[in-house]
Amino acid sequence: MSDATAVPAASGTPEARLTPTWLLVTISVLFGLFYAYALWNALAFLIAQATGPLGLNAYGWFILLLAVVFPLIAFGVAFALGWRRRAWQFALVLLAGLCLVAVFWLNVVAYAAVYGASLLG
Repeated sequence: MSDATAVPAASGTPEARLTPTWLLVTISVLFGLFYAYALWNALAFLIAQATGPLGLNAYGWFILLLAVVFPLIAFGVAFALGWRRRAWQFALVLLAGLCLVAVFWLNVVAYAAVYGASLLG
């Protein structure tokens, strides 16, 4: 191979940031609001079930607390995977994480609707 095909990162010059910081923050905040909505929705459902007449058993606490924590984990993983990419790629990774949160939330709601008695104390 010739020296003309040298990798730019190996030449010692730092790469320019692909996404400006202000755009990264704007995209993160916009998607973060949707993740926060999923979190608050799961928290409201947990509180409603826990303060009901039967309360929750350990399995119910586990499932519903996992529904509260999952949006935080998904946002963190999506942010870690996408923050060094271009703006549209970063937004796409955050959207994929948000879709994963939505599917998980629908699974929790469906499970609670069909097998809700197994979650109650």
